[in-house]
Amino acid sequence: MSQRAGQSPLPRFEVRLRPPDIDPWRDGNTGIPGFTTLRSGVPGPHVAVLAVTHGNEIAGAIVADKLLRAAIRPARGQLTFGFVNIAAFDRFDPQHPTISRFVDEDINRLWDIAVLESAQRSCELDRARQIRPLIDTVDVLLDLHSTLWPSDPLILSGPSEKGRRLALGIGIPATVVADAGHANGRRIIDYERFVDPATTATANLVEAGQHWEEPAAEMALASVAGLLRHVGTVQDCPILPAVPPARPCVATVTEVVIARTGQFAFVQPYRGGEVIAQRDTLIATDGTTEIRTPHDDCMLVMPSLRPSRGHTAVRLARFANTESG
Repeated sequence: MSQRAGQSPLPRFEVRLRPPDIDPWRDGNTGIPGFTTLRSGVPGPHVAVLAVTHGNEIAGAIVADKLLRAAIRPARGQLTFGFVNIAAFDRFDPQHPTISRFVDEDINRLWDIAVLESAQRSCELDRARQIRPLIDTVDVLLDLHSTLWPSDPLILSGPSEKGRRLALGIGIPATVVADAGHANGRRIIDYERFVDPATTATANLVEAGQHWEEPAAEMALASVAGLLRHVGTVQDCPILPAVPPARPCVATVTEVVIARTGQFAFVQPYRGGEVIAQRDTLIATDGTTEIRTPHDDCMLVMPSLRPSRGHTAVRLARFANTESG
């Protein structure tokens, strides 16, 4: 994350998690480095759990490493654990934890077929092309993430109804947000096979909590447990926590706020998941432009307190049972 001219320095973020040693999993067993597939020999879905799509989001890597070391085995189908952006992960430095999100560009904005099949080259685009053949075999995918700024955990279900159904089935985190992604590129969960209504393949993204905090790793593990039990892939694994019954709260993104200038600023340091009760409440300014809530009971989805120009500053969402404002 770069700092704009005249901008106050980023706060110092404490790193309370230790990145795992993923050396045992670097070669994998799929022909794709970092990807290990466990086969049950019994018919069933191919389930994939992805970690370090962003190299500094280490909570997911901790979970994948923990489950692989525990010799977890699927009762049916196949179960794949994938360490996505190993090159960025290898650059993680606890003293400078924000700078290893990626090497050249965000791999989670490249999953448009036209981009994948273009003549462009980058570290991340080469890696996306490398893992794409395996992703094309996945029936159910869970991508584990965390957030730089404080935010309540949530599941991003993407734009499809089947994505929403998967999120409700996983059940943890209990907040499900249906969204259309980012203007500057498609995420893995937005890849065509996962959003096409003509296919049954589906994918979710979990934002497990704030980077480098123990609760994020705990939430990521609980989400994986919810996924595996929902799909019926794993029947018994002692290290998977029990998933408590949940009453999911579903919200749909109604507006994506993009920072159009280098002077975007929230009126206060909002936390992700905060709900602004009244419509037309001022929440930020972008140069001379005021950003106001478009409806009552407006949830702020992962506000980025220092958004770069052209990037998402916040998504605004309405609860499913809220009447239009």
